[in-house]
Amino acid sequence: MSFHTGRVSVTALTKKRKKVAKKIERRHNANQQRRNKKDLVLTEKRRLGSRDGPPHLVAVVALHAAVDAVAVLRLLQCEGAGGLLRQEGGVCGVSDSFGLVMLRFKQRFTFLRADTADMHTLLDVVKVADSLVFVLESTEGWDSYGDYCLSCIFAQGLPAYALVCQGVSDLAVKKRVDSRRVLAKISEVRFPGARIFPLDSDQDATLLVRHLGTQRQKKLGFRSRRPHLLAQHVSYTPNSSEGGAAPTGLGTLRVSGYVRGCPLQVDRLVHISGFGDFQLSQIDAPVDPLPLNSTAPRSTKPGKEGDVDMQDGGVDEVASVRVLMKADPARVESLQAEAEVDPMDGEQTWPTDTELLEAEEARKLKRVIKVPKGTSDYQATWIVDKEEEEEEETDEDEDEDEDEDAMMDESIDGEDLDSQLDTASGCGSEEEEDEEEEELCSTSNKGGADQCYDEHLDEAEEGEGLQRYREARANEMFPDEVDTPLDQLAKNRFQRYRGLKSFRSSPWDPMENLPADYSRIFQFQSFDRTRRRILAEAAKEEEGAMVGWYVTLHVVDVPPAVMEGVQAGRPLVLVSLLPHEQKMSVMHLLVRRHPSNTEPIKSKEELVFHCGFRRFRACPIFSQHTSADKHKLERFLRPDAPTVVSVYAPITFPTAGVLVFKQRENGMQDLVGTGTLLSCDPQRVILKRIVLSGHPFHINRRSAVVRFMFFNREDILWFKPVELRTKWGRRGHIKEPLGTHGHMNPYPGSREKRLSCLMILTWTKRSSVGRGVIAMIHPEALLGRHQRHANMSGKREGEHFGLRRGI
Repeated sequence: MSFHTGRVSVTALTKKRKKVAKKIERRHNANQQRRNKKDLVLTEKRRLGSRDGPPHLVAVVALHAAVDAVAVLRLLQCEGAGGLLRQEGGVCGVSDSFGLVMLRFKQRFTFLRADTADMHTLLDVVKVADSLVFVLESTEGWDSYGDYCLSCIFAQGLPAYALVCQGVSDLAVKKRVDSRRVLAKISEVRFPGARIFPLDSDQDATLLVRHLGTQRQKKLGFRSRRPHLLAQHVSYTPNSSEGGAAPTGLGTLRVSGYVRGCPLQVDRLVHISGFGDFQLSQIDAPVDPLPLNSTAPRSTKPGKEGDVDMQDGGVDEVASVRVLMKADPARVESLQAEAEVDPMDGEQTWPTDTELLEAEEARKLKRVIKVPKGTSDYQATWIVDKEEEEEEETDEDEDEDEDEDAMMDESIDGEDLDSQLDTASGCGSEEEEDEEEEELCSTSNKGGADQCYDEHLDEAEEGEGLQRYREARANEMFPDEVDTPLDQLAKNRFQRYRGLKSFRSSPWDPMENLPADYSRIFQFQSFDRTRRRILAEAAKEEEGAMVGWYVTLHVVDVPPAVMEGVQAGRPLVLVSLLPHEQKMSVMHLLVRRHPSNTEPIKSKEELVFHCGFRRFRACPIFSQHTSADKHKLERFLRPDAPTVVSVYAPITFPTAGVLVFKQRENGMQDLVGTGTLLSCDPQRVILKRIVLSGHPFHINRRSAVVRFMFFNREDILWFKPVELRTKWGRRGHIKEPLGTHGHMNPYPGSREKRLSCLMILTWTKRSSVGRGVIAMIHPEALLGRHQRHANMSGKREGEHFGLRRGI
């Protein structure tokens, strides 16, 4: 017997077959997702500092010269609140650090004082710290250097924090209220809505420790997706020279610490901040120096030096240490940073008959050089004159920078004349100088203050700064404009440039005439897709040393300089790299100039970069941040807009904060800019634009005569196909040259009086990876003749080993 339900609406049948959730079901799903997210946050919050998680790492940062961070650490020991102090739970190499077990809160902490005098050390500690304790002064809050430290920390990534002020209880009641009001107003700028904790007694310290253990943690992407640890015990064993398998001069570094972030794999490469990438041989599981379930404090090791061991050979005989995992040589990632290049794998062109004849004539030309006595003719050909070698190295540099220097000719000519007159008048014999010195010594000491001031003044540095200022001012007033040279043809000077009809829509092949050194870097078919896949796999990783385990990493082939840095008192930060992050490529960083920096920063100037956990030097180039397929080169770092900074550097997957510093001659470093990691794209086209300007000589109703753009008839005929325009947007072409001195007739004639006629040319260059230190990128731009050029980074030795080809 069958029952018929009768007519059913099409909408009900469709929803049932598609399994569309009803309103009450959607509400239940939303509540479940909300509950799961809340439980996940609470689990992560409770795990930090518990028995199953790593100790809560707290760094104390003094923001004023008048505050005492050591006194804050002394109060945070919480001896009156039942805290168990463990010196062996401190950080290796840091004297003011200790471990603390709070049985009342069922949490464990590791406290250390971050040295603000060393900015690199401060930033390395902040990268791995779970919470920061900022110590403020009771009346001013922080000084100028403290504000500078805060700028760097905010740009890198600010973890959870707490504001602390000492000495408030010693003030009178009325002054105490005023002090709190002033501090609240000052801190509102940097820390809106933050609470300021007084810290003058053990009770205040206990409340602060409770707040640190229960406050919400901030998640920083660059460290939460990578396993990392802060070394708490370090030992170094040099490689034995008897076996011959391991390289001499290096050794094995054993680093002990708590795994943070995500599980650690033994087959992955590790990066030690400031020293480079290395491989692991095995991971051990020693005894936890800061257990939560123990009630009796352990015997303290004799002195902080016990955390640093130097061994001549052998292995520690510790019965309680067990091996967790060993590296598989077949699965260990390679340290290869550059792709292997086959020098014979390239397009070769057989020389023509004319080139063979020219080479034969050049070989027959004899060159007279000075050689040691007894040198044969064959050996004499090896010797190269020093002056000639220097000229070959600097010719390319001078050719590149001529267009930048030409922008300054008009504004400097008068000042150079004055300086030449001053130099000429200052030239004299040594006797005259001695007489002047005697006269100065015999006179009164009223000019002593000026002399003392001049002693600390570097004239060469002042001259370089003045030159950079003039170039930046000229580039701002007349962007991209250069002067046509008088001593050579313009078609030879600008032979690498080409005229584009439209900078936005004209085609440009990014794979055109790539330099030979581009074969040494790595490129992704789709960087975004690879990034998403690798980060998703890292989030699902469930093997290896888990988060919260106390492990010992055996890092092989480490130079002794790493151990020397630890012995000097600098903390050691170690991070496990994601796949491909040891390989070199072209990285683009989006940087905004810091307001405190007013000095002009020129393109290709050596700078110091902090990018995630990495720190390196580079000579970058700047370009505009646009969504087009071509980007204009910027000669200086702009103060009013974000700029894309391009460098050769190891691959790093976003997100990651970027800090840019410029080092002075005395070793101090100034913060130049801050930003984020943008992308990895070797095919980004960066065009260098120049503008040739001419002045109207005669203007009629339908015709005009323009001069000063070129100075001979041959150049006018060569650049005749390039479009002209005025500053008001009127466009035209060269109709014909007039005479032989560079006068020309544009078509249509310009009706605008006293306005320059402009010709715009563009050019691009691709840089390649240098050898030695971290490589730097020096692209510039493409023009009439396309040049792909390679500039060495860092030491600037052996520059210019790229290709130059005409189009």
